[in-house]
Amino acid sequence: MTRLQINGLAKDISVPDNMPLLWVLRDELGMTGTKFGCGMALCGACTVHADGEPIRACVTPVSAVAGQAIATIEAMAADPVGAVVQLAWVENNVAQCGYCQAGQIMTAVKLLKSTPRPTEQQIDDAMSGNICRCGTYPRIRAAIQQAAGQLAQGGK
Repeated sequence: MTRLQINGLAKDISVPDNMPLLWVLRDELGMTGTKFGCGMALCGACTVHADGEPIRACVTPVSAVAGQAIATIEAMAADPVGAVVQLAWVENNVAQCGYCQAGQIMTAVKLLKSTPRPTEQQIDDAMSGNICRCGTYPRIRAAIQQAAGQLAQGGK
């Protein structure tokens, strides 16, 4: 039995220690916001936070995150930075197909928590590990810039 702390709730699960966190989230807990992309930690679709740091859930064994605070896209609406980022995503029409967007948002939230007023280069560098097959990168950058501005004004 493994105890996970996911989005502020303790979850006891009985799975093999080497099962990727992605499959625990999706198949065992029914949390389908985190997506499977490449399965090799290259695309970023499966990005979640473990103790505040972005990780690739597709290659992270569940045993590696036991005892850590896991945050998924499902928790971002309740996160002050996450809520502002999600609103900026909508207002900038970032999503096209939308498949990569949960991972993009998770990475953007971490960026803004660690670098509240990022430059364009800092945004590009932070987001470079997240692939968008639809090529919405200019809208992603604009949404992050908008969110940063709103957060600097108190999140409005």
